[in-house]
Amino acid sequence: MADPSPFLDPHLVGGVLYRDGDRLASRTGALMAAKITGRATPEVLAAYAVGARPRPGRPVLDIGCGRGASTLALTRALPGSRIVAIDASGAMLRATRARLEQTGAAATAAQADFHHLPLADGSTALTVAAFCLYHAPDPRRVLSEIVRCLHPDGTVILATKSADSYASLDRLVARAGLDPDAERRTGLYGAFHSANMRDVADHALTVRHVHHEVHRFRFRDLAHTAAYLATSPKYRLPEGLAGDPDALAHQLRSVLPDGPVETSSVVSYLIGTAPH
Repeated sequence: MADPSPFLDPHLVGGVLYRDGDRLASRTGALMAAKITGRATPEVLAAYAVGARPRPGRPVLDIGCGRGASTLALTRALPGSRIVAIDASGAMLRATRARLEQTGAAATAAQADFHHLPLADGSTALTVAAFCLYHAPDPRRVLSEIVRCLHPDGTVILATKSADSYASLDRLVARAGLDPDAERRTGLYGAFHSANMRDVADHALTVRHVHHEVHRFRFRDLAHTAAYLATSPKYRLPEGLAGDPDALAHQLRSVLPDGPVETSSVVSYLIGTAPH
């Protein structure tokens, strides 16, 4: 039997994964420094949002806003809209508010579980849910709640990644002997990924468009790679290595030749409308 995914564990999701912004900032920073191809996701989401032409006066939701990159992009793309950033983590919302304040952007931030959105039936013009539905044991329930709040002429924009994203890093961890089962462990995208997003969305939405885009990354060396690997609860690392990029880099260098490490992911976008 496969190990349960740590990314569906409410204690981890509500605790160490998002209790402050440090882990996500370190993870994103290491990954973006390695990126060599692929469009910036917040800008892609914003472009899709503009194309949806959300009706003025109705809220535009950014569910699972994280540290606010997509929220900021939406405020810039839709200056006449009421943007509402939603996340279950108070720490993520504080980071979002700080980002908005630094740029002078206007948006509302609300803490809520995406299974129970604090909005009236049929009230929203547009909902963006990027890189968050994989934290739901049943993403269909979340989509049903999103549709409950969606106006009949509203639009939903979803984003996720392929289940095998960053697979070469799993192989590296296994090859180094740090977690021999790394390649068999369920990753972040196990519950909602590129291959199942259309089927999941079909239960609640009329799917209008799906687009897949390959992103490629090149980490400078094993220290840079360790800075990213140390942020993931996916692996069962030896004691003292989890969450410690310096110790992890030292261990990697003791068993592997140092140098650049390449990996890739597939980012997938789905555009849907309320069912008719």
